Amino acid sequence: MRFSMLVSFLRPIGPVVIGISLGFTLSLLSVSWVDESCNFEGKDSEDVSFPPDSTLKGARKPSSISTNNDVDSEDDFEPRIVPYKQVQESSNKKLFRAKYISSELGMRERLFVGVLTSKATLNTLAVAVNHTIGHHLDHVVFFTGTHQRKVPHGMAVVTHGDERPVWNMYQTLRHVVDHALEGYDWFYLVQDDAYTQADRVKALVEHLSIERRLYMGAPQEFIGDGERAEGSYCAGGFGYLLSRTLLLRLQPFLENCRNDILSSRPDEWLGRCIVDYTGTGCVGEHEGLEYSHYKLDKNSDPYQEGNEQCKNALTVHPVSDPEQMYRLHRHFTELELQRTYNEIAKLQEEIKNVSVVAFDGNRTSQWPVGITPPFDPKSRFEVLRWEYFTEEHIFSCADGAPKCELRGVDRADVADVISVALDRLNDKYKPVLRLTKQQLINGYRRFDPTRGMEYTLDLQLEAVNQKGHSRSLAKRVHLVRPLSHIEIIPMPYVTEATRVHVIIPLTLQDRGRVDRFLEGFAAGAFETSENAVLTFLFIYDPLEAQQVSQNDIFAGVKAQIAVYERKYPAVKIPWISVKTETPSQLKFMDIISKKHPVDTLFFLAEVNTNVNTEFLNRCRMNSINNWQVFFPVHFQDFHPAVASPDRRATAQANGAPGDLAREEGRFDRGAFDEACFYNADYMATRARMSADVQENEELLESLDVYDMFVKYSLLHVFRALEPALRQRHREQPCNPRLSEDIYHRCLQSSLEGLGSRSQLAMLLFEQEHGNST
Repeated sequence: MRFSMLVSFLRPIGPVVIGISLGFTLSLLSVSWVDESCNFEGKDSEDVSFPPDSTLKGARKPSSISTNNDVDSEDDFEPRIVPYKQVQESSNKKLFRAKYISSELGMRERLFVGVLTSKATLNTLAVAVNHTIGHHLDHVVFFTGTHQRKVPHGMAVVTHGDERPVWNMYQTLRHVVDHALEGYDWFYLVQDDAYTQADRVKALVEHLSIERRLYMGAPQEFIGDGERAEGSYCAGGFGYLLSRTLLLRLQPFLENCRNDILSSRPDEWLGRCIVDYTGTGCVGEHEGLEYSHYKLDKNSDPYQEGNEQCKNALTVHPVSDPEQMYRLHRHFTELELQRTYNEIAKLQEEIKNVSVVAFDGNRTSQWPVGITPPFDPKSRFEVLRWEYFTEEHIFSCADGAPKCELRGVDRADVADVISVALDRLNDKYKPVLRLTKQQLINGYRRFDPTRGMEYTLDLQLEAVNQKGHSRSLAKRVHLVRPLSHIEIIPMPYVTEATRVHVIIPLTLQDRGRVDRFLEGFAAGAFETSENAVLTFLFIYDPLEAQQVSQNDIFAGVKAQIAVYERKYPAVKIPWISVKTETPSQLKFMDIISKKHPVDTLFFLAEVNTNVNTEFLNRCRMNSINNWQVFFPVHFQDFHPAVASPDRRATAQANGAPGDLAREEGRFDRGAFDEACFYNADYMATRARMSADVQENEELLESLDVYDMFVKYSLLHVFRALEPALRQRHREQPCNPRLSEDIYHRCLQSSLEGLGSRSQLAMLLFEQEHGNST
């Protein structure tokens, strides 16, 4: 009994005891083994010497066990003293970084295009080539021996200085190798008497490997005897593709080719050079990709319906004149457009076939097939508004009128939609019925930002069958004018470092607001060293001008200008005095324009305008010389007594402005007083209207700067809401000498600037309530 109890007590701790015992045993064995292998001076062991740098492969000797040998080795150790040398500070060199990340990562463009031209054809065929391929290809360079004094606009031309064809070919290759080899994968060379399908060439190089030594074009056999006649070259008239790998291999031998190879044809000389030094001949097909070309003979008709060779051609040669080049371009463009339409129709049919087996059936595919579905409003405030129209009127006008006449692009838009609807209906029902329009019963349209302009038309039609019987019927049709492919429009480079010349015209009524304007402008421009120049334009009438010496109406303003110039020594505020009976923006700008260089950026403003750095930067970015002028829509404060009833007793013109809220003011779409434009653009536009001014001298008084740019310039007139540009409320005088439209626009702006409809209604209600009590 006791034995069984002892066994049951030892059973749980038995494995622990055995493990501890086994561990002590193994430790002792390990220590004895280390001693035997590391005992250098034992009695029974031989002396063993090791090299200084040798490493013992036995177990590590425990630190608790030491021998006399260990002590001696520690006593014999002599430390090596390393003298300190002061590190010389290297000169701080500026780290060079590539301007573009593609340069730093070694990324290259896909295709470089070189066009071989001459002095005789640079202004004719070369210009036609540039017009047909320039907007499809990113990098096109024209190579010529010599050229006339005037180079065509918009073309990159490289001149070699010699008209010899083979020399020009050598110099062209040398230019490509020296300046373009590191930036491109493929190089396409073609003569200017060949029409090139740019999109097809781009598609071809997208499927070719850049690692191959490829010389691709229209192969021609060398003319000659023996081994020199082996191989083939690419005919220069049809163009040829050269890979970057091939040119890297050919680069060291260009001088040898120039000195050793004799030929009168540049394409044959190039082909012999490539064959001799790289072993690569011209090929017309590579890995299933074919370099198609078409030879244009006198008896050939490239526009023939069944000419498949011409339809699939990358290049057509020879082209005799620019007119033929443009005809070929139109022909191939129509072919590509028809192919695109066929692909769209095929995709639409596939979508219809797939939607049949979907969960919701045919309802899965939206109409039209392939177009983005309509906008889905999340609340009643996002519901898109339909505009009702007829053939003569539209019932949604810009000025808020309930009905106005269809004019301009709106009228052309309605006529085009009706014409397209009739064409589609006749295509659908022919030859059974022939439909003609009698009248438009109802028309609706709305702009959907996700898909485009939508139309719903109720048409009264006359249907005539094949037997000649006619009948009048009503038909409702739905049409969509989809948004086209969105692309980034290239814009000229602009910078925020441009100096802005702020022009402030002042009349007798504006003198009291100058103090506040100068205070705000000083805080926003003078104290921050903004790159802007403030110029005042003092406007005198003839009577005031006569009394300038005795009673200058702007003497106080000039004194304030002197105070600010003393306060800010680096600031100069010029001013110009003008005498006129009829103030006009164009007359003022004519004077100011003559006093500044052509590259001056003007900001024409008013004394009520609150100018700040944020807006000045947008003025610089949105005004582009010889491209665009900028007319911002400022935020106009409501009348303080209307917008803030609690402050009616203290409503003064110097009240602190509130937030950009609906109750505080509105964006004044009827005001065009602020403008940003370059002096060169103003001078060019004024020159275009000089003939009309000679016939009607009052034109300068009836037009403002905005109308002048709209009617007489070829620039983009950019108009946008500008929250950083704000004006305090003031009684705006309207010049009756201006045109009727401008004068009406000014009156409308003044009336709408008093307050919102709800505020005016509340004010009238309170007045009536006060009168009744």
